[in-house]
Amino acid sequence: MSDASRVAVVIPAKDESDTIAATIRASRAIPRVDLVVVVDDGSEDDTQHVARAAGAVVVRHSVNRGKASAMETGASVVAMRDVEGREARTLLFLDADLGESALECAPLVGPVVAGDVDLTIAVLPKQQGAGGHGLVTGLARSSIFKATGWMPTQPLSGQRCITREAFNVALPLARGWGVETGMTIDVLTAGFTVQEIPCNLRHRATSNDLAGQIHRAGQYRDVLYAVTMRRLRGVHVPRELVESSSRAQEAGKPYSVNYA
Repeated sequence: MSDASRVAVVIPAKDESDTIAATIRASRAIPRVDLVVVVDDGSEDDTQHVARAAGAVVVRHSVNRGKASAMETGASVVAMRDVEGREARTLLFLDADLGESALECAPLVGPVVAGDVDLTIAVLPKQQGAGGHGLVTGLARSSIFKATGWMPTQPLSGQRCITREAFNVALPLARGWGVETGMTIDVLTAGFTVQEIPCNLRHRATSNDLAGQIHRAGQYRDVLYAVTMRRLRGVHVPRELVESSSRAQEAGKPYSVNYA
């Protein structure tokens, strides 16, 4: 396997002992994956031990530091295992609760490894039991469009394959649940190419009960914070380029800002 084709899976996890082993096994079966890193983000169950027994490299945060911090830690661990002077591994970020369906993320890898795009994002089918009214998704979608001209289908999808170069421009990652929205804006404004790809994934859906509403409120807060901070820093594409690039957009096709 050449350096350019190697892929490292990074899985942020908190209290996922019931699903993490199946997710790891399925991740290891994805072509080109030669390393799986699980970041146990302050779990109170046996996530770290189950993950290590399933064959993952495990690093643990002693306290919960949030998804963005876990992703940064995982990417750092991958970088330490890359060989100096050789091409860095491509990063594939996956949620811990995908279980066996994690294998369905394989289509995300090919376009990135081939150099056709810099970031691929999984589009999931409708998940059974999912609630909500689309407020958080709508905020993320419209904010990304205003900043870059791209109208994503699922802007909050955490299943993402990305080159190290593109990942680095998004550092430091937006905090909490704003990480995906912030990453997408940062990558596109830097001139990289993004593509959404359908993947037949299954994961634990957020219900419409009180806990689900609290969760979505936290998501909305974090997405709004990520977007606001980028606006304040002037991280956006000039309006005329937003308009011209958005006109050239084709659903499901690679998208990049037309800086030419």
